[in-house]
Amino acid sequence: MERWNGRVAIVTGASAGIGAAIVKNLAKAGMITVGLARRVERVEELRKDLPEEAAQRLHALKCDVSNEADIDAVFKLVEEKFGGCDVLVNNAGIMKSVNLLDVGTTADIKATLETNVLGLVLSSQRAYHSMVKRSVDGHIVHIGSVVGHIVPNYPKLNVYPASKHAVRAITETMRQEMRDAGSKIKVTSVSPGGVRTEFVDGMESWDDIPLLLPEDISQAVLYTLSTPPHVQVHEIVIKAIGETF
Repeated sequence: MERWNGRVAIVTGASAGIGAAIVKNLAKAGMITVGLARRVERVEELRKDLPEEAAQRLHALKCDVSNEADIDAVFKLVEEKFGGCDVLVNNAGIMKSVNLLDVGTTADIKATLETNVLGLVLSSQRAYHSMVKRSVDGHIVHIGSVVGHIVPNYPKLNVYPASKHAVRAITETMRQEMRDAGSKIKVTSVSPGGVRTEFVDGMESWDDIPLLLPEDISQAVLYTLSTPPHVQVHEIVIKAIGETF
């Protein structure tokens, strides 16, 4: 991670779970880390968990990635204050527990796609152009899911698996576009299985399913960032031992 010391990382969905683990570890690794969240006060509270020097490197900005104006404002502010984005971790994601075929679920379906797909694409566009503008061989990481590889027989997932399948396709499309542009910017998709976060807390159907910890996913992100310039880890799939899907 030495090559990223003092460089700037933006992490979406940083208020809890996987995102919170990632921003803390990036700050401890020496990166100027900008955590984006709608609940920005929760990102600010994460400083309490960090050594003083790392806490000073963690910055919190309010952003709803389903809102393009929010994304534009945040990337502009990061450019003005820190110079630009060197690493982007697209972690923000939501799942609405409704049936796909139920009438009246339009708002939930739109919210899922706008956050999980459109917000990821818009953030990646801004990060990529920030990197190109400054001739930085940066890195974009997408936090996907194993349901982007399969569609499990699990109730009320609606378009969530479709959104995560889209993340895998977007990752490959970005890799091809970067290659064709002669860019050395990397893009990686990390697909976790079930993770013990607020996402699953209180869901009785998950009580007997083996789960990963947010730290497990954060360590995977650190690994892919730490690879040498000629190595691109295109995809990582992580499951807990004994996971059933």
